[in-house]
Amino acid sequence: MRRRTAISVADLRAAARRRLPRMVFDFVDGGAEDEQTLRDNEQAFRRWTLRPRVLVDVSERPQEVTVLGRRLAIPVVLGPTGLMRMVGHEGELAAAAAAHRFGTVSVTSSGSSVSLEDVATSVPSPQWFQLYPWGDRAMVDALIDRARDSGYEAMVVTVDVPVVGAREKDLRNGLTVPPAVSLRTGWDLLRHPAWLVGLLTHPKPTYANFTGLMPDARGTSGLAAHTTGLLNPAHTWHDLERMVRRFDGPVMLKGVMTGEDARRAVDVGCRAVAVSNHGGRQADSVPAALDVLSEVVAEVAAEVDVLLDGGVRRGSDVVKALALGARACLVGRPWVYGLAAGGTAGVERTLEILRDEIDRTLALIGRPGVASLDASAIGSAGLRSSLEP
Repeated sequence: MRRRTAISVADLRAAARRRLPRMVFDFVDGGAEDEQTLRDNEQAFRRWTLRPRVLVDVSERPQEVTVLGRRLAIPVVLGPTGLMRMVGHEGELAAAAAAHRFGTVSVTSSGSSVSLEDVATSVPSPQWFQLYPWGDRAMVDALIDRARDSGYEAMVVTVDVPVVGAREKDLRNGLTVPPAVSLRTGWDLLRHPAWLVGLLTHPKPTYANFTGLMPDARGTSGLAAHTTGLLNPAHTWHDLERMVRRFDGPVMLKGVMTGEDARRAVDVGCRAVAVSNHGGRQADSVPAALDVLSEVVAEVAAEVDVLLDGGVRRGSDVVKALALGARACLVGRPWVYGLAAGGTAGVERTLEILRDEIDRTLALIGRPGVASLDASAIGSAGLRSSLEP
């Protein structure tokens, strides 16, 4: 890590903002339309308070959890984000390396800028693979087979992208893959020389998993257009069931926002669900992920693992999510901020910050480990306010 050491995820975000051109930072940081859901994801955690207990022996505060049969040292999973070489030249390799060091797992996106095979072989511990239900069934099957053959121990199917959300900042910035130099963008790119040198001296950001699968796509821009066109709004639960059977291993459904859909996921064979609104990058004006977590937990947590994805910026946020019934949390933007700020070391710093904040929070609220968290550990800030004179 260059300059001063970041002490919070907010510090990493500030460093990312300084290092990245505006169009790239907005790609990472922005959301859909008015960004209401993006803001609500974070603000939802502020609506809950912690209820400390005193004179509890908290000399030991283990954070281990088991998700999809995998024992994780911390209840934080690095979520799938694509095209990460646009942020830092190490791309998705940095996430896998940091996750391995901290005893957790990263989820390699099917839209990754490093091939799923290269990510899998870069670390000794198995990772997880994320799949969009693309419209080309043969391509979907090929990706599933490659992931299974490469040793990915679980698959995460993201189902909240039947079409691409309106990320208006990207549209206004004229974002391309890779970022193009033009009269509109040139000065901003030149004002970030360290990032620009990395872009020019390392492999270009591209959809690495699709190279060779789309012979008609010319160059990176062509691949970007083709992958967007492959999104299929006609997919149904029958398609998901077929993908679960083909992978023949533990599958998590990501993008669940209702108890009904969580139940359907269990019925078709998923072993985990991630409560997620895609970080506010798809449909705007939908609820914060944390606000519907309890509904999903009540429906299926006795049968499968439930994870929370969206709005986590502090270790105390993870503690609140676990107290509400989540098994662990997926984080996306926090580790990408770290990647922008300092490559692999920056992603490691993200996990170090969250791990230490979780540990400190457990101690301060009198909870001897994450296994002791339940609803009695939190209270509603809204209820508190309504009772005040």
